[in-house]
This record gives sequence, structure tokens and C-alpha cells, in this order.
Amino acid sequence: MNAAPRVLARIAGLLAAAAPEERGALWQLAEPGRELDANLVRLPPGADVGEHQEDVLDVLLVVLAGAGSVRAGDGQVLDLAAGAVLWLPRTSRRALTAGPDGLTYLTVHRRRPGLAIKPPGGAYEGGEGPCMLDRVCPECGRLSQDPAPVFCSRCGERFPER
Repeated sequence: MNAAPRVLARIAGLLAAAAPEERGALWQLAEPGRELDANLVRLPPGADVGEHQEDVLDVLLVVLAGAGSVRAGDGQVLDLAAGAVLWLPRTSRRALTAGPDGLTYLTVHRRRPGLAIKPPGGAYEGGEGPCMLDRVCPECGRLSQDPAPVFCSRCGERFPER
């Protein structure tokens, strides 16, 4: 059986249905058998996603609303505004910060390969950790280094229970 194209989401409706303070992934591509992953993400004004690196996948980021910036690992800062399309090459370090009106964006990338244990010496032989949005503080946007955070180390906000 061949899969048929279909509309999976209406972004304007998703944003309208979300509470104004709701942040993080508002929608995720979850179709069985897919080869892509996609996330609709909203950051409130001034929130950030701490510096991180994707070791396995290139990511395409499309800014849908608001503005902000991305700071590359080399210190370069790129301004983001609605309509900007940003390529985040694998192994690049980056941090996102939302502007005064917040930042809403869509990320698209190949579906992640299966999880793998990183061997001593640091070389990956495939695989990458799952999405880390559950480690982003709902209050200030800091990315926790703790894999199961309870409280934010920056602002003290309690993380939602899993």
C-alpha cells in the first residue's frame, strides 16, 4: 500500500490553540514509517535554548513568527526573523535566543537513527540522543545538563513531571 499525501497540521490553528505562555514543542511529526522528523517550537520573549550540538543530523530551521538570534559556536551571531531559513549543519554548535516578541520556528531533519552508546574516546558509531526539549526550563529556557531535571539551575523553576 502506498501512502497518500495529506495535511498533517495547520500552523495557524496550532498557534491559536496554544496557551500564550505555552513553550517548547507545540507539534511533532509522528507518522509511522516516516523518514523525517519535524517540530513546531515556540519560545517566549527572551527565552533561550542553551548551546548544544547535533552530532549526527543536519537541521533545517524555518522561522515562522517573531524574531531572535542564533549564536554559533565560533561566537558569530545571526539575526532571525519571520521567513528566515537557517541550515544547522551537523557538528555545529549553536544557541537560540528569542527576541522581545518571542520566536516560533519549525525544525526539519532526517529521522534520528537508533540510540547508541558513545564509546570511550568520544567517537560515535551511529545514533544520537532523543530530542532534549523536555530538558529546557519552561520559565527561562535554559537547557539542563541533567538528563532528568527537577529544578532549573538558573531560575529555580520546577520542571513538569514526566
